[in-house]
Amino acid sequence: MSNDVSSSKPNSEARPPSRLGIWWQHHMHSVVFSLGRACRKPWATLLTVMVMALALALPLGLSIALDNLTHFTGSVQQSRDINLFLKTDLDGAAATALAETLRARPDVHAITVRTPEQGLNELREHAGLGEAIDALPDNPLPSLLVITPAAQADDAQLAGALEALPQADLVQHDALWRTRLDGWLGFGARLVQVLSVLLGLAAVLVVGNTVRLDIQARREEIGVLQLLGASDGFIRRPFLYLGAWYGLGAGVVALWLVAGAGAALAGPLAELSRSYGSPFALKGLDLLHSFIVLLAIVVVGWLGAWLVTGHFLRQTRPTET
Repeated sequence: MSNDVSSSKPNSEARPPSRLGIWWQHHMHSVVFSLGRACRKPWATLLTVMVMALALALPLGLSIALDNLTHFTGSVQQSRDINLFLKTDLDGAAATALAETLRARPDVHAITVRTPEQGLNELREHAGLGEAIDALPDNPLPSLLVITPAAQADDAQLAGALEALPQADLVQHDALWRTRLDGWLGFGARLVQVLSVLLGLAAVLVVGNTVRLDIQARREEIGVLQLLGASDGFIRRPFLYLGAWYGLGAGVVALWLVAGAGAALAGPLAELSRSYGSPFALKGLDLLHSFIVLLAIVVVGWLGAWLVTGHFLRQTRPTET
């Protein structure tokens, strides 16, 4: 009697794996199996990855270039100063008095007064016109007020009010130029969005076509699994991971291509910036944005495989009699 009890203990302790455990094991098996199938066809895999990478590197590179252009022009866009040249018959005291009056306006943040003597000294030092300036009988430059608008001020409206002053001779304001620059930057951003959608769709089709060929090669195996009652998710899973592997490889190559292009352009661009006296340096993707881009490309590969396998399974699903 005791022998029967002791011999039944191992059987009672052995439990079948749970449904969650089976689901997890199949996922891990699909990950490894799909990677093995991709590695067994290196040239086909490399071709798929390179086509996807080139298609996705273009909008990614344009997006980085546009972001750098925005940073480069940021200092210009933020320079909202309005130059008010006064009439030449106004002396420094009159310019200072006018500046005090304008500082009381709510749409004015700050005002800098530059006298004719200061303007002449700047020309002598920076423009190399010392001898020509010394030969002048008198100073022809007017007084200048450099006006910085308030943060919420309407620059165009303020410039119009300054032009109406009786002391004003010329108002220099680059609002139109900045508006056009903003328009071009907006157009560039929209162009990047359109190209990203079109080339992302092309990457989805490339993955879908590659996965479709793999499905056709395993058509009989899939048919047997369907006859045995395998669910669509069970059949689809290895192909989804195959598409994700394609996306991961393409993402790594695309990031590498963009980084290589940035490294090739960084040197000449730095020299060009230094020639203009600007500290601008080319800025690439940081770690967080690189991870987001990589994850997005993996999702693209997953989506391409999901669309193709879903279409195939709907066509080959056995009909009930």
